[in-house]
This record gives sequence, structure tokens and C-alpha cells, in this order.
Amino acid sequence: MNARPASPPSLPRRWLHRLYEYFALWFGLVLLGTISLTWSTLSVPLYYLLPRRPARLLGRWAITTGFRGYLGALSLIGACRFDLGALDALRAEGPLVIAPNHPCLLDAVMVISRLPNMACIMKADIVDNVFLGAGARLAGYIRNDAQLSMIKQAVADLRNGSHLLIFPEGTRTTRWPINACKGTAALIASRARVPVQTVFIETDSAYLSKGWPLFRRPTMPITYRVRLGRRFEPREKAGTLTEELERYFIAELRDAPHFLPHDAPQAVASRAPGQPDVV
Repeated sequence: MNARPASPPSLPRRWLHRLYEYFALWFGLVLLGTISLTWSTLSVPLYYLLPRRPARLLGRWAITTGFRGYLGALSLIGACRFDLGALDALRAEGPLVIAPNHPCLLDAVMVISRLPNMACIMKADIVDNVFLGAGARLAGYIRNDAQLSMIKQAVADLRNGSHLLIFPEGTRTTRWPINACKGTAALIASRARVPVQTVFIETDSAYLSKGWPLFRRPTMPITYRVRLGRRFEPREKAGTLTEELERYFIAELRDAPHFLPHDAPQAVASRAPGQPDVV
């Protein structure tokens, strides 16, 4: 006997689910804002009172703990499903440039939630943000608005045994499967003489991708999965490694779930890979 096809949810159930999605959206935003603002407030005196190295270690541990709790809360209420366990294999590794693709705003949160000894290159306006700035400075995160200083700080962090998080695309993906790669990751790896560990972040939603309004309701639950890619040794010529990274990301992500905003370019990247372009 053939099974009957599943009937669509009734109108009341659809409305209830929509109300739940609005609740989950606002719950997540308020929770992240509360965690960030609370830690930012506490970070101000700690930044001036603690010696630099203990302050940095405390700052990074606290951000990892806060982000892990935040993602755990999203999982608990059923808003998101996270499969991030692959990152745990990197925790005991020596210095690495961690280089993920960048589909959404939660990417850094997911990676940092699993790797506590992580330096991060951040946009200057984020470092200056009232919610995140003081905590980022306490953790020794690196501003991207002074190119030479940024590179020197990143290399110094790696030589001190830290991991460094940097997105080779430089911004969230707007062209499937990946934007043109900048040369920053390869250049820093070359100067620090450390490998580049590629990471793939896959999702079934365009939530918080480039152009997605912060308060726009997504369909929930949203699934995020992280897997480790190939590890690239540094090259004397950063441009060579940049080209290899871009080709590799294109090949690995070409058949991944495709959820870019409707107004983003849809064509698979086909141009010659980008030359170094530190931002």
C-alpha cells in the first residue's frame, strides 16, 4: 500500500511557527548584544589593570566562552543546528592561519567558539563598536585599517603560538561559490612561516549573508556545518598561494548548498584568481 503524501501544515501551525521564528530572531539578537555589551563593560578596567599577556589570554577565553554559550542557546531553542566539532582537532595545534570561506556574519562567532587561542583581524569599525570594541582590544584582536601594522601584529601573534583567523575573501561571499581571494592570508603566512588551514562553512540559509537585513526573519531551524580542508604550506610568493587557495575553494564549494541573497551575482567564479591585495 502506498503511503499518503504528507499534508501541508495548517494555517494556525504556520502562523505559530512564524511567531516562533520572530521570537528566536529577537532572542538571539538581544542575547548576543547583552553578552557583548556586558563583557565590553568589564573589559575596560581589565585592559588597564592587567599585564598585556594575561589580559589577552583572559580576553580570548572569555570571548570563546561567551560565543559558545550563545550558540548553545540558539541550539537549545531550536533556532539553529551547529556541527562545529571538526574545529576541535585544531585546538592543540601550533600556530596556523585559519582561513574559512565567509557566507554569513556568524562565521567568526562559530570558529572562535571552538578555538580559544585565536587572534582575529577585524574591521576597524567593529573594533570601535561599543558592543565589541573593548573586548576585542583586551583580546588583542587586530584592526585592518593600518596595513603595515596589521601585518606586523598578525605575524607577531603567530610567532607567539596563536592561531590567526582571517577570511581570504575579505568580506562575506557575494559571488558563488567564493569571492576573489585577497592576498592577506598568504602574505601573513609567508612572513610568519606558518601553514594556512582552510575551513569550509556550509549552511542551508542565506541568513546574515551580505545584504541580508539584520532584523529580517529567516526560515528556521538553520543548519551550519564546518569541515576542515587542506592545509597549505607557506610560499615565498604570496600570489602563488593566493591563486592556489582560490582554485581550491572554488573546487570544494562548487557543489555545496547555494544560498546567496537574490540580488547577489549567481555565476560560478571563472576569472583568473586574484593577485595579492591586502585590505
